[in-house]
Amino acid sequence: MNHNNLQQQPPRHPKLWAVIPAAGSGSRFSRTELKQYQYIQDQTVLAHSIARLNHLPLAGYILAIGQADDVAQNLNLAQKEKAHFCVGGAERVDSVLNALHYLSEIAHADDWVLVHDAARPCVTAACLEQLYQTALATDQSAILAIPVRDTLKKVSQGTKIETTVSRDQLWQAQTPQIAKLDVLKTAIESALKQQLTITDEASALEAAGQIVNVVHGRSDNIKITYPDDLELARLILASQQHG
Repeated sequence: MNHNNLQQQPPRHPKLWAVIPAAGSGSRFSRTELKQYQYIQDQTVLAHSIARLNHLPLAGYILAIGQADDVAQNLNLAQKEKAHFCVGGAERVDSVLNALHYLSEIAHADDWVLVHDAARPCVTAACLEQLYQTALATDQSAILAIPVRDTLKKVSQGTKIETTVSRDQLWQAQTPQIAKLDVLKTAIESALKQQLTITDEASALEAAGQIVNVVHGRSDNIKITYPDDLELARLILASQQHG
C-alpha cells in the first residue's frame, strides 16, 4: 500500500446548497395569485429571493414547486445553471423534505443546506454571510432572527387580555435557516413521525435535541404574507439599493 497517496488526499470541504419551498397556495395573500410570482422592479419576488441567496457560494439551489407550476422553470433566475426543481408537498415542511430527498441524490450528507422562504426577498448579503460563517465556525445549525421589540399580550378568549408576556428571551425567527443535510432530513422525518407541528426547520432540529444558534438579523428581512407587504418590500428593496 502506498501511504503517500493516502496522505495526499485533500480534506473534503462541505458544499453549500439552498432549498426554497415554493409550492404553497399563498391563500393569505390571494386565492388566485401566488405571492412569489408578484413583480417588484421587473422581477418576481422569487427571483429577488434567489438573487440574494446567490451572494453566497452556492453549489446549487433546489426549488420545491407545485405539481401544476409552469412559471418557476421559465423565470430568468440568478445563476440558472445551478437551479434544480422538485415537486413540493401539501405543507411547507413536506416541500422542504422533498427537496432534501432530492438533494440527498446529488449532495453529501455533511453538506450545509440553507432553507429560505420564497417570499423573503429583502435578506441582505451581510446577514447571509454572517449566518453561513456562524454555522461554519460553530459546526452547528443556525437561523436568522431578531429580538422581539413590541410588548406582547396573551389574549385568552375573544379580545380580553389575560396577561403581558415577557419578551426578554423572545426572538422572532426568520430565514434562511442553516443545517447539515443529513441532520436536517433526519430531524424533519422524526418530527413528522411524531406528528409534531413543524413551522420552521429550527423547530424540527430543536425537537431532535440539536443545538440551533440565533444570528442577529434585520427587521427589514420581511416575509411577504399579505398584499400590503408587497408595497413594503418594494420600498425596502429600493432603499437597500440606494443605501
